Amino acid sequence: MGLIKIFSGSEILALALQEKIEAIGVNTIVKNNIQSARLAGFGNADLAVEVFIQEVDFGKASPVIEEFRMSI
Repeated sequence: MGLIKIFSGSEILALALQEKIEAIGVNTIVKNNIQSARLAGFGNADLAVEVFIQEVDFGKASPVIEEFRMSI
């Protein structure tokens, strides 16, 4: 069992996807490199927020991920 990255982009879109994925009962992990860089004292202008899920949950989350990608 490992984690797979399902999204990388802006913080707003990452949080929107996280909400949709968790609504179907799949846990997510969000890695926010923007906030980490800010707290460390240097900025990061990249779209650096990533959303991860467990590999075993990908089949359940896949339709939601595809619908989200088509909507952006």
